[in-house]
Amino acid sequence: MTESYKLRRNDDPITSHIAADAMDANKMERIVLDAINSFKDKGCISDDVLDALPTYRYSSITARYKALEEKGLIIKDDSKEIAKSGRPQLKMWGSKYYPFNKGEAL
Repeated sequence: MTESYKLRRNDDPITSHIAADAMDANKMERIVLDAINSFKDKGCISDDVLDALPTYRYSSITARYKALEEKGLIIKDDSKEIAKSGRPQLKMWGSKYYPFNKGEAL
């Protein structure tokens, strides 16, 4: 299974197939991870990452969180911060900057 196959469904329009083939998911994961790591032990919410990467689309950024967490590269716990929307967003840290023991939230 190629990376581009994971980025689209078989019944998606041809334009989605073309875009998925052109997308380098590993490169985008690295970009998002670098942005998250830039907040060091302070951590960040999705709004912070989006602000740090203004030239990338929302969906290109937020779609990387799950894979990064599954790979153990970022950590999310129950800590939250109020987002621009006024709603809470989960905080996340690059795993090397996580300031707590796993499970010990703020």
